[in-house]
Amino acid sequence: MTNEKTPAPHLYLALTPVILTLLVLGMQIFYFGVFEPHIPLAIGIALTSFVGTYLGLTWEEVRAGIFKVIHVALPSVSVLIVVGMIIGIWIASGTVPTIIYYGLKTLSPQIFLAAGMVICAVVSVSLGTSWGSVGTVGLALMGIGEGFDIPMYWTAGAVVSGAFFGDKVSPLSDTTNLAPAVTGTDVFSHIKNMMATTIPAMVIAFLIYLGVGFFVIDAQSVSFAKITGITTALEDNFTISGWALLPALVVMGLALKKIPPLPALFAGAVIGGVFAMFMQGQSLQAVFDYANNGYSINTNIVEIDSLLNRGGVQSMMWTISLVLIALGFGGALETTGCLRSIINAIKSKAKTFAGTQVAAVGTAFSTNLVAGDPYLSVALPGRMYSPVYRGMGYSTLNLSRGIEEGGTLMSPLIPWNAGGAFVISALGLGISGANLQNLLYIPLAFACWTAPLIGIFYAYVGWFSPKATDAEREHWKASGAAIAKFNKDGTPVTE
Repeated sequence: MTNEKTPAPHLYLALTPVILTLLVLGMQIFYFGVFEPHIPLAIGIALTSFVGTYLGLTWEEVRAGIFKVIHVALPSVSVLIVVGMIIGIWIASGTVPTIIYYGLKTLSPQIFLAAGMVICAVVSVSLGTSWGSVGTVGLALMGIGEGFDIPMYWTAGAVVSGAFFGDKVSPLSDTTNLAPAVTGTDVFSHIKNMMATTIPAMVIAFLIYLGVGFFVIDAQSVSFAKITGITTALEDNFTISGWALLPALVVMGLALKKIPPLPALFAGAVIGGVFAMFMQGQSLQAVFDYANNGYSINTNIVEIDSLLNRGGVQSMMWTISLVLIALGFGGALETTGCLRSIINAIKSKAKTFAGTQVAAVGTAFSTNLVAGDPYLSVALPGRMYSPVYRGMGYSTLNLSRGIEEGGTLMSPLIPWNAGGAFVISALGLGISGANLQNLLYIPLAFACWTAPLIGIFYAYVGWFSPKATDAEREHWKASGAAIAKFNKDGTPVTE
């Protein structure tokens, strides 16, 4: 919502608050060794606001832009709240302990990572939410990995790969619907077009995880005494039964009936609360406490206690506060025109289809990096690059796929992004406690970062890069869609 009366800042001025914020952020994380991005991002809001006032905006206008972006992304905050509730309740109901128990009994260390990725992908496609999948099934998989002595970052990488890929191709997902909406395509054509990168990336990730399971993880060193200790403690403290899986199955059933994720997840929390009372013997007051403050248990087994003492609305407040501040920074950058100037500078360098595709993916990733919001990283490049693709005669399906790959899939790999902050919090990676080695989940989430590379490769060789059909061109004309004009040197005319 840049003020039209205010001139867009010069590129160097637009980059100033971004670079300074990233420098402060880097000092906080890498020099002080503390992963708490809140204050550096708040400083970024202040710096960007100074740029806005320098350009002639009033503080009220900057503030309105900040709150507008926060308001648009409030559904994601509400999902965080409900997921926090459901984590605490599903532990108390025995749902998460039952998944861990059966996982330790049936899976082997060799196939665990590959199977975990597939399980998360299936659940995420069904639910339409990567965050819900990470916070429930993903959390249980972390417990199984702990039992197998597999490092947390390996398990987290597999969970993220599956959950966010499932989210990307689910017709129930908000970002999967947002990408075609801002580029002028339909959701099912968008999903079909993404399969060209989705399937190879998932196969590559699956084979890597399988290879790691058989050739890197030493199954002989797995302590069966430790596994037996965990399963025995679970049996002693919970009623382990297939019935305990019903809350999760109900949520998946509601999602398949196209019930929106938020009410479906809340229904899962309610059903989980009922199971906690009637199956696990918890009181109603205890269920309320678990929903708000998280589950609490003391089994004297470190692996179980560290995994199951979590959840609750309050456990999400660190993440929610980070998300709100990051969104505020993104809103300030958009309102002052800084993001638009940076995107236009990138866009002006793209003279070919391949260059434009790289620019679109890179812009979505950069917006994720700077603004900290996956929604903004999909919406902004989608709006700004659509006319360029139309002017080149290419289908905007190429763009919708590119911004999903640079936006949705890159979100969990940026620790201060909403997606990354949630992954770190929900999976208990403990980054805020300076356990920076757990950030290794980022390069180990193979499916997330291989997909954009595959898409860029396709753009250069001309594979799976559809030109606009006659029907699309007619639709552009009928809807009055913007079509870019080009300068003599082949670059699009910037806004």
